[in-house]
Amino acid sequence: MEKVIFEHQKEYGCKPDVITTAPGRFHLIGEHTWFFKDKTLSMAIDFPVYVAVSKREDQTLKFNFVQLDEKKRCSLSVIKFKKEDKWANALKAVIYSFLSEKFEFPGMNFTVYTDILPSAGFGITTAIKIAAAWALRELNHFRISDERLISIVEKANRQFLNSENRKADNFAAVYSKKNSVVVTDYSENSYKIIPFSFEDHTIILTDTGVPRVFTWNEESILQPENVLLLGELKNRKSNVFGGWTYEENSSEISEVFSVTTEEVKRRLVCTMHEHKCVLDAVSALEKKEFEPFARAVEKSHCNMRDLYDISCPEIDWLVKRVYGLDENPVDLRNPVNCGRITGKGFGRCTYSIIRNSDVDKFKEKLGEFERIFGFSPKCYIVKPSSGVKIL
Repeated sequence: MEKVIFEHQKEYGCKPDVITTAPGRFHLIGEHTWFFKDKTLSMAIDFPVYVAVSKREDQTLKFNFVQLDEKKRCSLSVIKFKKEDKWANALKAVIYSFLSEKFEFPGMNFTVYTDILPSAGFGITTAIKIAAAWALRELNHFRISDERLISIVEKANRQFLNSENRKADNFAAVYSKKNSVVVTDYSENSYKIIPFSFEDHTIILTDTGVPRVFTWNEESILQPENVLLLGELKNRKSNVFGGWTYEENSSEISEVFSVTTEEVKRRLVCTMHEHKCVLDAVSALEKKEFEPFARAVEKSHCNMRDLYDISCPEIDWLVKRVYGLDENPVDLRNPVNCGRITGKGFGRCTYSIIRNSDVDKFKEKLGEFERIFGFSPKCYIVKPSSGVKIL
């Protein structure tokens, strides 16, 4: 707080009127299934993004990102997307969306302060937008609900940033609770908070430094005809979370997917498997059972590697080392640790949930990783965090 106030006052000559904070996040399972109205398991983490705001007496908007040492500006009357503005576009998008909803306010000074940069892919850009929306409501005393604020952010994504809305990103940034995870159900536009009760384990995010290589265009799988194909394989079940599962009969699955290519079929099957991984992980979390939770995470990484085709040898090597920390790694029916690919787009990051006693051993593996592959990984020990708040 003191640093945020100091930086704002240094840049603008006044203290902020409002300071908000929103958490970073990562997705554990299911982040590539949103288009098919499925479920995503996410965790908000203690990577806080601070947005400080003060009112101006003119119509100017000024933006300062402290860690990047970058400054941007524009006018309330002319808010345009500019590729070179990068992070500032997130703030402009939220302001633009408020204005399109006929809200009125003066010019403002913004300070963004976060130790984790957006390029890491840990939900920092979403956190900036959510924190900015909450700050604008507080600063101008707008009497609107949290749900309305989320819709304003969604409108900012669609109309200003021309990007898709992934509700799991927003729900994690807004509704998360300490020591919990969030499961987003896209079919119901709903969320559920589930305790994360594995205190004997440490959560580690690793940015491997491996460049992201896009080997295929994800838009190719996000087509209405594929939604219809998967719809044919849904079975209603009242005794499972969300009320449905996918068909498991291989003959039925092959018949439905016979109209598409093997490549598309493989990725649609991945979507079906991810659905089950989310259900299995949720069930294990609710029962406070680590082993079945870890098996769901392991299966999900295999889905990403073998079916969705977004992993790489470096990522796979690191995930394999996580399971190798077990004294009896041959028997993976009851894993004591788990890990998976995660991160922005096709990912260059992993998350690992490791016994406290294995943390130092894992860090040694990162040293091996650097010697073998030549990339310098950065790792962060994180904890599940609560959602956006006014400070």
